[in-house]
Amino acid sequence: MSDSLYSEIKEIAIRARKASLSLCSATTAEKNDALQSIARGIESNRKLLKEENEKDLAMAEEHGLSEAMVDRLRLTHERIDAMVKGLRQLIDLPDPAGAVLETKQRPNGLEISKVRVPIGVIGIIYESRPNVTIDCAGLCLKSGNASILRGGKEAIHSNLALVSIIAEALEESPLPDDAVQLIPTIEREALNHLLTLDEYVHCIIPRGGAGLIQFVAENSRVPVIKHYKGVCNLFVDANADLEMAEKIAVSSKCGRPGVCNAIENLVVESSIAEEFLPRVSKQLTEKGCELIADEKAGSILQDFPTRPASEQDFAEEFLDLRLAIKVVDSLEEAISFVNQYGSGHSDSIITNNKKRAEAFLKEVDASSVYWNASTRFTDGFEFGLGAEIGISTDRLHARGPMGLEELCTYKYLIIGNGQFK
Repeated sequence: MSDSLYSEIKEIAIRARKASLSLCSATTAEKNDALQSIARGIESNRKLLKEENEKDLAMAEEHGLSEAMVDRLRLTHERIDAMVKGLRQLIDLPDPAGAVLETKQRPNGLEISKVRVPIGVIGIIYESRPNVTIDCAGLCLKSGNASILRGGKEAIHSNLALVSIIAEALEESPLPDDAVQLIPTIEREALNHLLTLDEYVHCIIPRGGAGLIQFVAENSRVPVIKHYKGVCNLFVDANADLEMAEKIAVSSKCGRPGVCNAIENLVVESSIAEEFLPRVSKQLTEKGCELIADEKAGSILQDFPTRPASEQDFAEEFLDLRLAIKVVDSLEEAISFVNQYGSGHSDSIITNNKKRAEAFLKEVDASSVYWNASTRFTDGFEFGLGAEIGISTDRLHARGPMGLEELCTYKYLIIGNGQFK
């Protein structure tokens, strides 16, 4: 263990803890003003952000990152606009801190209130996407939490530029300067140190591949809210509108294959497979998607390039232009397949049969379950949460897209008039 690096990370955590205590008393107006200042800073520093992002993109190409991963890394003007829009959407949302959840009067006269409060210091570990820096910093600030950001080495230049904009905004605001901090080193050991600092850090949220999340969960002394694999499934029921199903399947896989809410498995009921699979496969292959088919699907798709699917394929988060295809004989088999191979992230059924849809919605065990819509909507911005800090596949204390309320805990406030027993 490097003593100097450990001391550096510990000092970051100590400053974050001190900042979190100050943030507890910040007003909604002060937090909103800081968010507005960050949004203006991003808009006025587009050139800087693009230049720093180009450095990361060049490094990504040198290291042979996949096209999907490079896409996650790239900052376009549209994505910069989305960061700004997300911050301004946060400003318009209610401040969760201080909300009274319930109040009760006890027989002895005590008035007990349950009040929502910030968690405190939140460490966010993430890879690739620079917009996560802004999403997480903004959500933590609005909910009254201090944040320690640990981005991936592939986005270090972009993240440093973004945090410099945040730092400038905080310096001009009444909020503590250390409310948002980025671990500036790309050394893996820095993460190891952060995971031991449970005296100062109250929650760790890892965002990235399965390997990163598993490492954090197994090595952290700080409580972890996991965003595990995004193995999302789309089930095309026998009663589906096939034109709708085709559009949703192609968009859900090929729109942005490197994100966690893209589908990885296409499940099709056998009675429509002969008609549906060739038409959807034509669209998928034209967009460069590799098809991984089970035995039944493979026999139908003999005119298309496919490879046989294994058990491992159905459980894998490809994050790329690859799609596993499974043919099932019933709704019950489809639900069983989704619950076995899905990761509890997002799953969807395409059908015009309300009863079958309701069975799928009720019986599929995932954080977000859809009827006649793409899984790509599992997103804090799309849910109206003002972006998200992650999509939890856990059950405690949050599940699904985590917005402002999910970044809070609660405490009890008790008012008496002299009671002592």
